[in-house]
Amino acid sequence: MPDLPQTPVENPDAEYVLGPDSFPKPGVPQGRVTAYRWENSRVFPGTVRDYYLYVPAQYDPDQPAALMVFQDGGCFQQPDGEYRVPTVLDNLIHAGELPVMIGLFINPGEIPGQPVPDYLPDRPRQVEYDTLSDAYARLLLEEILPEVRNEVNITDDPNMRGIGGSSSGAICAWTVAWERPDAFRKVLSFVGSFEDIRGGHNYPSLIRKTTTRKPIRIFLQSGSTDLNWEFGHWPLANQQMAAALEWAGYDYRFVFGTGGHDGKHAGAILPDALRWLWRD
Repeated sequence: MPDLPQTPVENPDAEYVLGPDSFPKPGVPQGRVTAYRWENSRVFPGTVRDYYLYVPAQYDPDQPAALMVFQDGGCFQQPDGEYRVPTVLDNLIHAGELPVMIGLFINPGEIPGQPVPDYLPDRPRQVEYDTLSDAYARLLLEEILPEVRNEVNITDDPNMRGIGGSSSGAICAWTVAWERPDAFRKVLSFVGSFEDIRGGHNYPSLIRKTTTRKPIRIFLQSGSTDLNWEFGHWPLANQQMAAALEWAGYDYRFVFGTGGHDGKHAGAILPDALRWLWRD
């Protein structure tokens, strides 16, 4: 496992820059992104949320497409943000390095007119993302994906479905696959919050003690200058996750850098992370 630095790292994100796959390329057809809103949740009553659907230029409605879901979707689909996922998908699908893939970018729920609680674990985003249960998986499978199917033809094959996110969105992605490997089997985790916000620190032990390995592939990224506060130590928690995954024989990759709790490192390696996650 990588060692944590003994001295502060000056400008820890300086080495992380976006590569050519994160920018539009001549001759590469661009997919379209359409915004939607969901206001009728039964899993999380009273919440409303925006979500965005990316459809690549190569999409054929007669052929079920692969699916990649991103929590905190608004930031992942921004064309000038840290991740620029639609542009990356354009380039990798065109190059034949990813299957024809629908991108679903979904924001956490908000409760209109209700103030956001001061205590982090009580906030709606943390209730949805950091709770160890099947609730968020049910939101996707019972509410959002049926709406998506009204627009596009997506596969039922769990090996052709991935889910990812950053921070609490990353542990949420893992929880969805952990609870429902019959529906999602690929996980992308950037600076994942595997700490005790709402029980996430238990995952390394659960991975080790679950006798039957679940059919999940996961790409983990973390950084040595990530958070260290009352809810836990993010770099150590991700190292614990990687160690547990290795011990239990999971198909995983762990990339550990010098970055903090942001998307600089993740955005720089996103194309390669997707290539690895979808390599077969």
